[in-house]
Amino acid sequence: MIRIDTIWLATEPMDMRAGTDTALARVVSVFGAAKPHCAYLFANRRANRMKVLVHDGVGIWLAARRLNQGKFHWPGIRHGSEVELDAEQLQALVLGLPWQRVGAAGAITVL
Repeated sequence: MIRIDTIWLATEPMDMRAGTDTALARVVSVFGAAKPHCAYLFANRRANRMKVLVHDGVGIWLAARRLNQGKFHWPGIRHGSEVELDAEQLQALVLGLPWQRVGAAGAITVL
């Protein structure tokens, strides 16, 4: 089982032809380092493909997901910006659902 403590989403698109070394270099340039037990998510420009790089403390895992229809609900491109997600938001994101409304982020605080 891969342990993931923190999930980070990069807002700038990544070329989905990137392999493990290129994705790792991108993680280091965007997030500063690939920290153990962290997952780093990237999407392509059309937001219909996603790559997830996970550092499990020993090595690197790289996974890809493609939606056959629709696209991932990716935040707008903000240069050098990243977003932290929780596990519930990640589950919604990989299904193509609006993850921004899931969990504490979807709480109504003002009437």
